[in-house]
Amino acid sequence: MAGYTVSVTKDEIILASQECLFPAVFHYFSEPLVLTHAKDQYVWDADGNQYLDFFGGILTVSVGHCNQKVNEAVHAQVDKLQHVSTVFATEPQAALARKVSEIAPGPGWKSFFTTSGTEANETAILAARCYTGSSEIIALRHSYHGRSSLAMSLTGQASWRLGPPVQPGILFAHNAYCYRCPFGLKYPDCEVRCARDIAELIRTTSNGRVAGMIAEPIQGVGGFITPPKEYFSIAADIIRKYGGIFISDEVQTGWGRTGEHWWGLEHWGVTPDVVTSAKGLANGFPIGLTAARPEVANSLKGLSISTFGGGPVSTVAAKAVIDLIEEENLAANAAETGAHLRGCLDNLKDKHPLIGDVRGMGLMQALELVEDRALKTPATAQTLRLMEAARSNRILIGRGGINGNVIRISPPLNISRTDVDEFVRLLDLSLSEASGIKAA
Repeated sequence: MAGYTVSVTKDEIILASQECLFPAVFHYFSEPLVLTHAKDQYVWDADGNQYLDFFGGILTVSVGHCNQKVNEAVHAQVDKLQHVSTVFATEPQAALARKVSEIAPGPGWKSFFTTSGTEANETAILAARCYTGSSEIIALRHSYHGRSSLAMSLTGQASWRLGPPVQPGILFAHNAYCYRCPFGLKYPDCEVRCARDIAELIRTTSNGRVAGMIAEPIQGVGGFITPPKEYFSIAADIIRKYGGIFISDEVQTGWGRTGEHWWGLEHWGVTPDVVTSAKGLANGFPIGLTAARPEVANSLKGLSISTFGGGPVSTVAAKAVIDLIEEENLAANAAETGAHLRGCLDNLKDKHPLIGDVRGMGLMQALELVEDRALKTPATAQTLRLMEAARSNRILIGRGGINGNVIRISPPLNISRTDVDEFVRLLDLSLSEASGIKAA
């Protein structure tokens, strides 16, 4: 890959981005990182530097950059049929819908394809309201569900909301943030009070009947907040008691990311009524999925269309990704290699007081950084320094959390233990630099 060249300079790319894009398009680093090409677990910048990518385009590169099998399927489809809208039937869309139905949480599930997780969640909320005849939706604090007006209204983080106030009919329940319990309790003695409080929320702030609840099995942008095992079974039971359905936002947790299972919610034995997904489904090609049990899907009786949703190229890419995950048993690799990664991160916590909490599942792991472990003071400035240090040491990681102090780690599902070991070595070095510790 060393001979790869770009037609414009790095400075020209940065200048054009600054002058011609909305300022809402932000970058992680003090100087934007200009990427030019990628392969498997690596990306290269405009200066020719190679990085080990342990963020994967925000949990999107599920089977490695420019995966050969996926790209071969895409290349073949591009030469055959590139685009038709949903008013025409195509083999790629039908094949993907059939495959999703086979691995869905229940029998007979139906799909609606769009181009993003935002659209997928919009469709899910519409389905919940049409199916139940109710309008009120329960979402979680610290959640993130997309960038449209409705999706931002469902998002439980002020920094990700732009424009008008939250739309009416959306209520926010406590999330299961055990490290920073909103009730000041400790699990399991708390008896999962955060989940049980949903009933009180409905009784006191709604009309007593809800359309549904939308929740991420592990909150992504919120900082990979991972609930105790009882949380979602309690929550789903309460929602159904009050007439609603349960929507699992699997935009980040789906397709084996959390290990062993297709869907993140499966770890807790809860069957949702709707799942939404995007990101890793097509390894970077734009796609959104809303899949629902047939009774819910059939409640959308009017006409609807998606110009680009279910397009031949994106759906053939998604089918190739699912097939590859099955053929190479990558959900199992996510569990096994993820356990190795988790053990290494726990060891780093023992070494670095900056790390207050390690959490996540499979290849979806996070470090919450704090200035003082006893006080749990968010180490926001140190997190920014760590991001810069990681860049200098040629590894890519993500950042999140409502305080901006959580490091998000999400390599491709086919990452190896050797890659994990190299990543951890460089992360260790970066943590020392961010903490002001000189290398021995």
